[in-house]
Amino acid sequence: MPTSPRFSPRRLLALATDGLAARAYLGVVGLGVLVPVVAPDSPYAMAPTLLTAPLSFLPILLPFGAVAAGSGPAQVAAAVVGGGWLLLCALVNAAAVGALLRRPDRRPAEQLPVQAPSARPRRALLAAAVDNWPARVYVAVVAAALGTFLYAVLLSPDPGFAGIWPILAAAPLSFLAVAVSSPAEYALPWLGTLLFTAGITLAGLVNAVLIGRLTRRIGGPATRG
Repeated sequence: MPTSPRFSPRRLLALATDGLAARAYLGVVGLGVLVPVVAPDSPYAMAPTLLTAPLSFLPILLPFGAVAAGSGPAQVAAAVVGGGWLLLCALVNAAAVGALLRRPDRRPAEQLPVQAPSARPRRALLAAAVDNWPARVYVAVVAAALGTFLYAVLLSPDPGFAGIWPILAAAPLSFLAVAVSSPAEYALPWLGTLLFTAGITLAGLVNAVLIGRLTRRIGGPATRG
């Protein structure tokens, strides 16, 4: 019985640099890195973080604040770690773009699986969001963040900033959900909540598909069922 290939950093790097779309994405990230250097007080200074979301938001959950607020070697170490993490996030996202657009590997005819006539490419694409563990874990994270938001809005007397968690979990497309739902929030709060929930769901689904496709390409185990 054939086994799935093991994870290979070389395979990840190849996906991140071989395709035109992946290289274009890395170029955009490179331009985004210049924004906080040239205009650190600009509202666009978060461009590198937004362009490499959602992984780039993960350090928000970690206790790095005291280290970053230090001086001397502590700040240098924080800058090096932050820069390395940003580069890793950019490579992972570029590899996800490459995995989504790359054509399936060609195999001999006798090794090709027999597909039913009713099989649809759209269903096969969406299956990547649930047929492997990395994508399933991500879907669970988004669902938990969205569930926390809905509980705070619908059942809690003070929702506070509960919406920040699904925004971070489903970034960067989640910011489009905010832009679409915000106008409706002032006129009809229930409609704003509905649009925000639908937008976060779609943004999370897109990210889950990208994670699933990337997992397949770099040799992650695909556990179906």
